[in-house]
Amino acid sequence: MSNLTCFHCGDDCKNNIISHLDKSFCCNGCKTVFEILNENDLSYYYELEQTPGTSPITQRGKFDFLENESVVNQLLEFNEQGIQVVSLLIPSIHCSSCIWVLENLNKLNSAVRTAQVNFTKKTVRITYSSDETSLQNLVILLTKLGYEPYISLNDADQKKKNVDRSLIYKLGVAGFAFGNIMFLSFPEYFEVNEFWLEKFKHLFRWLMFAFAVPVAVYSGRDYFISAYKGLHSKILNIDVPIAIGISVLFIRSTVEIIMDWGTGFFDSMAGLVFFLLLGKFFQQKTYAFLSFERDYKSYFPIAVTRLISNDSAKIYTESKKLNKNEEQAQVYDLKTGDRILIRNGELLPVDAILIKGNALIDYSFVTGEAAPVSKKSGDQLFAGGRQQAGAIEVEVLKSVEQSYLTQLWSNEVFSKNKQSLFETLTDRISKRFTISLLVIAVISASVWVFIDVKTALNVFTAVLIVACPCAIALAAPFTLGNLLRIFGRHKLYLKDTSVIEKLTQIDTVVFDKTGTLTSSIKSTAHYEGIELNKEEKILLISTLRESNHPLSRSLYEILDANNIKTLDHFYEEVGQGIVGEVANHNIKIGSYNFVQSIDRTQHKAHNRTAVHISSDSEYKGCYVFYNEYRYGVKEVFDHLKNHHEIVILSGDNDGERKHLETLLPKGTKILFNQKPEDKLNYIKKLQETGKNVLMIGDGLNDAGALAQSNVGISISENVNVFSPACDGILDAKQFQQITQFFMLSKKGIQVIKYAFIFSLFYNFIGLGFAVTGHLKPVIAAILMPLSSISIVVFTTITTNILAHQLRKKD
Repeated sequence: MSNLTCFHCGDDCKNNIISHLDKSFCCNGCKTVFEILNENDLSYYYELEQTPGTSPITQRGKFDFLENESVVNQLLEFNEQGIQVVSLLIPSIHCSSCIWVLENLNKLNSAVRTAQVNFTKKTVRITYSSDETSLQNLVILLTKLGYEPYISLNDADQKKKNVDRSLIYKLGVAGFAFGNIMFLSFPEYFEVNEFWLEKFKHLFRWLMFAFAVPVAVYSGRDYFISAYKGLHSKILNIDVPIAIGISVLFIRSTVEIIMDWGTGFFDSMAGLVFFLLLGKFFQQKTYAFLSFERDYKSYFPIAVTRLISNDSAKIYTESKKLNKNEEQAQVYDLKTGDRILIRNGELLPVDAILIKGNALIDYSFVTGEAAPVSKKSGDQLFAGGRQQAGAIEVEVLKSVEQSYLTQLWSNEVFSKNKQSLFETLTDRISKRFTISLLVIAVISASVWVFIDVKTALNVFTAVLIVACPCAIALAAPFTLGNLLRIFGRHKLYLKDTSVIEKLTQIDTVVFDKTGTLTSSIKSTAHYEGIELNKEEKILLISTLRESNHPLSRSLYEILDANNIKTLDHFYEEVGQGIVGEVANHNIKIGSYNFVQSIDRTQHKAHNRTAVHISSDSEYKGCYVFYNEYRYGVKEVFDHLKNHHEIVILSGDNDGERKHLETLLPKGTKILFNQKPEDKLNYIKKLQETGKNVLMIGDGLNDAGALAQSNVGISISENVNVFSPACDGILDAKQFQQITQFFMLSKKGIQVIKYAFIFSLFYNFIGLGFAVTGHLKPVIAAILMPLSSISIVVFTTITTNILAHQLRKKD
């Protein structure tokens, strides 16, 4: 076997070596891409990276739905005067070479005016002339290059939302005002009496007031709204003392300049709002290129082939072009009774009845069950199944909104706001802080009433000013925000910072099996039975090579493909098995009943995923497939068992129970054949007993459980595309780091608590000036920013030190 690798994509050429211009290619697709780039003077592509390309997989008719003008119009961002603009998601973008070739599309197609790649979001925005080419032709060109766009039903629903930049505007206003007010306050700070008193004192003070008004009214309004809502709900959140502090600062400062008592505390107020908004901005800065809210629309096709005339409708091979009896219809337009064509590899978007064709449906997308199911004419097919044995004709039973899979999204759990039910550490501390602050202010003022009434009012407001919990409010955003970035660098992308706090409260961890504990792209096979001789092995591999069945392809990839022979005869009975013959010797590969025609007793591998083999009508044995468990699975379980209850919920059968039990701690609950609603209900029952549940899954079959759990994390081989609605997305390669993320989350909460203690140190210093009546604007202007900056520096340095523990584990 040759060890040559493809010049374009880097895959092993194996026995299929295509030579062209002294270069080796694994398939005609890679060779075609090379020719396209070479002929258009773009061979520099291969100098940017070694084997930068991806092997293109073209499927005739796959993008025929782009002939439908209404579908195209929903995808376009702009369509005027013969110019169209479209943004397409390209999951295979992975390096600088990808960016280079995509941004040079105009050299491959003169109709393209510009192409801009957003590497972070893995999208390309193309401007092109609609008079010279069509969107369909552009998509086909991208696919031929190995950059197939991912177009789903969600793209049809996606309304162009205006980006909310209000926080940035508020932060900008507060920062601008803060800087100018500080500058205008310098004469007072340094007691520049002649300059200050004689000419510009009143002008500077009223300018400070003018700068302070938009800060209080516009930049700080969200704190007043939040405080009002909290008090209305009888909750003392952290925004209550902040709103009190901003109000007192503004009112007292305004009174001071009106009465000519002083310059006030406008600088402290603007600085307070600026630093608070900075913390909020840092907290909200998350992963825009990820989607944590995907539902079935992100996976279903945007359109399908509908058969216009049922009488004349036929099953067409994928090499044929659509004829006049077919049209491209949007999925939402499908009605009960419509006949549609589902090609090999396509997802069924509706519940339907099989009319014609050989159906081999992979329901792992829905149930987690790995083995495909064979169906015959008249059988019911459910939405979410992927056809794997050629084109089939089906009749629609229910519309897309009423299908089996989409009914899952009608569950109330998907409309529940987890965050609204969760009380953060800052909120819990703010209750005690607010009460303590008011008590100190009242007591201090009461004491001063008997000494000096004027000073009593000054002390009361001073306490509310200097004890405003700016530093406390910043501790959590900067600590958790930095942890959010650290987790992101290690391929755990969390929806927001509250998820980190929730992780520290988890006591039960529920795992899906297929695609979560096991790899969705790797499997192993163990042979059981009579050993095959050399000729039988060659015939077996040669026969497997001719089949497109997923199990046949998997077994072919696992076995060493040596000495491939050309078959004299090949026959495939879809859903049952295949037969290969060379020199009057035949081999049968498939289900037990297919290969063993005499003894039809049930084989011991009946409830496992297995491929059975007979040679010249003699039963030999079977290859039993096992999912390859992810690296570090046992170590993760061993760490979790000390502080967490572990549960396995799998939609698969129990064929791997014994093997799984060897990896799990004794007594671990393992439930198989779990439907999506079963998983959701099981987690709900755990929560009713007081459990805080973390659900770790991978597919839409886990979406309900992920939404119901206190924290739902999706394991993904591709974080940019295939992730259901969840609180976090974990790159599958980082599975073994789960326990480290738990540990770092708990240490992060400890950092916040230390930061709270640290911030109280500043509060006590400030209170010393406030209760004695000696708080001056310059003291507040120094203490309040200093406390905020100190907290930011402390939390940032501490969390970065903790991050080294994750780096050591990588």
